[in-house]
Amino acid sequence: MIADLIAGRSVHLQATGHATDCYPRASLDTTITRDTINQFYLFNPRCLYQNFIVGVNGGDRPLSTYLGPLQPRLGNAVYANPGALSPLLNDPDLEAIGIGSRIFLGGGIGYIAWEGTQHFPLQRRLPNRTPIGPAATVALIGDAKSMQPKWVRGCYFKGYGPSLMLGVAVPIPILHEQIAAYCAVQDTDIVAPVMDFSIPRRVRPTFGLVSYAQLKSGSITIEGQSVRTAPLASIYLARQVQLELKQWIASGQFELSNPVAPLPIDRTFLPQDTLS
Repeated sequence: MIADLIAGRSVHLQATGHATDCYPRASLDTTITRDTINQFYLFNPRCLYQNFIVGVNGGDRPLSTYLGPLQPRLGNAVYANPGALSPLLNDPDLEAIGIGSRIFLGGGIGYIAWEGTQHFPLQRRLPNRTPIGPAATVALIGDAKSMQPKWVRGCYFKGYGPSLMLGVAVPIPILHEQIAAYCAVQDTDIVAPVMDFSIPRRVRPTFGLVSYAQLKSGSITIEGQSVRTAPLASIYLARQVQLELKQWIASGQFELSNPVAPLPIDRTFLPQDTLS
């Protein structure tokens, strides 16, 4: 529905509710478009993971996951983060990126609104400060009326459910030499954990760490077996997002902004376990 509205298509809306003296209508059946509604903004409470996991399936049946289908007996490996292209991996200690930072969001201008859900900056890190697994996240907001259908696409993962493919780019002001060094990070310098989704529990066993250079080579080796890899995020489109934002900045369409407040760097992860 979000992608349809951004693309200019109409959406059939049905709503029912409780009638009151000040709002006597109890139902509504109408058609809306991006131009016939007053406000249309996109708020994403979790976006831009600072690193993520690699999903594999060591079991005997295919699995339908948020990474897409995972084939049995280590038939494939899927990774979701673009590695050295990822903004938060180029600012690992969140010195330049913060609340209020202006960003490219879905083909329009957006902002970092807050820390994202599952924000976990205390994840263990390599000496270059990049985390070894999911760490910081951000919540993003932007005017959907200015977004472009090229950068906002609805999708459906069979057996899992609907999702949204979203183009995001974050400019990083080079405030000092250390940030410049962080921005020079390479795929060989960043690792991600390989997790077995065939184990049906929240904390899954890992097959160890692999670099993004290995992942982008097309295959990794797990317990002596060559496993083909594929990205969930489009590396090609990630580069196109970078270039488009670069052109906006060069032409004066986009101005960098200072954060109005830092993102927290001391959040612990609190799992929501069932009562015993």
